[in-house]
Amino acid sequence: MSALSLFQVLPMNAPALPRQQLLLVDDEEDALLELAELLEGEGFNCFTATSVKLALQHLTRHPDIALVITDLRMPEESGMSLIKRLREHTARQHLPVIVMSGHADMESVSDMLRLQVLDLFRKPIYHVRLLETLNNLFPQPLGELANR
Repeated sequence: MSALSLFQVLPMNAPALPRQQLLLVDDEEDALLELAELLEGEGFNCFTATSVKLALQHLTRHPDIALVITDLRMPEESGMSLIKRLREHTARQHLPVIVMSGHADMESVSDMLRLQVLDLFRKPIYHVRLLETLNNLFPQPLGELANR
């Protein structure tokens, strides 16, 4: 197929290629789905998990996940536990993590700094700031910016 016929097949408003794969972890399913919808609207491919156990399963199945956004307090196992497990896992120890919480105290913040958490967002999340953080971390290719 020639380049010209390829352009004839793709409409001008074809969706941009998906951006990075993100894993969102929160036991509050409504908040999780709202965040996934927002980020998928920005072109990210989102996996969601309502527990640390499910998050670890996603990380095993999807090695291309580029970032984890996790809630801190969850009933069975905490987001802090997830981060510690990531930092102990050789292949995933440098995976960027963003924490969202409505309950972070100074001890938690100290632990997050030690575990090299990328950022902390208080709930409810200020979406503009989160998108700025993600766009700085994962800049869009110039061609994708032109399509928006």
